[in-house]
Amino acid sequence: MPSTLTLAPAPPSAAAEQVRLEVREFLAKELAAGSFETHVDTWLSGVDPAFSRKLGEQGWLGMTWPARYGGHERTAMERYAVTEELLAAGAPVAAHWIADRQSGPNLLRYGTEAQRREILPRIAAGECFFVIGMSEPDSGSDLASIRTRAVRNGDGDWVVNGAKVWTSNAHHSHYAITLVRTAPVDTANRHAGMTQLLVDLSLPGITINPIRILDGGHHFNEVVFEDVVVPGDMQLGEEGAGWHQVTAELAFERSGPERFLSTFPLVAEFARRASSPAELATLGRLSARLLSLRQLSLRIAAALDRGELPDIPAALVKDVGTTFEADVVEAIREVVDVPASLDSPDPLGRALAEAQLHQPGYTLRGGTNEILRGIVARGLGLR
Repeated sequence: MPSTLTLAPAPPSAAAEQVRLEVREFLAKELAAGSFETHVDTWLSGVDPAFSRKLGEQGWLGMTWPARYGGHERTAMERYAVTEELLAAGAPVAAHWIADRQSGPNLLRYGTEAQRREILPRIAAGECFFVIGMSEPDSGSDLASIRTRAVRNGDGDWVVNGAKVWTSNAHHSHYAITLVRTAPVDTANRHAGMTQLLVDLSLPGITINPIRILDGGHHFNEVVFEDVVVPGDMQLGEEGAGWHQVTAELAFERSGPERFLSTFPLVAEFARRASSPAELATLGRLSARLLSLRQLSLRIAAALDRGELPDIPAALVKDVGTTFEADVVEAIREVVDVPASLDSPDPLGRALAEAQLHQPGYTLRGGTNEILRGIVARGLGLR
């Protein structure tokens, strides 16, 4: 097997299993108290700032970060156990998810000391939320074709014009790490001339337009920038190095358990009910795929713990993981005699309806699977 896809198995971690038990106990108490209800796809649709603050108080945000920035200096494997349990429970984690998953690590890698000290402790406390400012109208998954531009004014600040799309929960968030063009397109190197900016979403000139999904829910948005003045000290990393930084960031975005556990509450409800030969056979097939995906994702978490950047394996996990999420919906729908309805008194019917209505986005967000297959092929030297 090519070395780019060869990752060592994740080592056993007593600390990870201990924190897993703590999270399960916490979630059981929260469910019993009625502070949240289990839903499908809650890492994007379940916004609850109060719940995020509770996780911050428990020390379960910014877990791997240095203590001087509000972090807890724990391992990626411990963080994995926490996120896995939250997703399996269908807990409302969307408010802080992107900030904790990738924006914070991006700041640690490329941010200035002032940026880190100002923002990271607030993320770790569950009080500061981020969105991803990458995709654009008419650009699809081809980030090199972005048209949002930023130019310097006389004060050395950046003036931004353009639009970003699919910015999940921008209407609830404080910042967007925004990829912009800061130099003309170089036809010989389309990846040059891009820069990342830390954009405060409360700045004048920003308009956030909702994009509703099939169930009427609102977590996607279009964010429009009209002469938005971003202070010069809010540039993230080097000018012109945006493409390299985005590539590193996407390893965090694509490899986590949320890429195959969005529909886990549906699988869990189905597992509690499966009894016929067809249902049990379906549960067996889904369980086998789920366990395999978990091992792949765990290996990537272990690689991140070692300081590696497994971008190609992360793209592969996102591809096969989100394909699995979509397959879960169809596999269960075919063998149960339960109408899918958001108003169903049956929790299986409600979970099935939620999963069906969110299904079109599974293989799109984080980069379409077709684009990811091209990335993997290129990484393996096949194109």
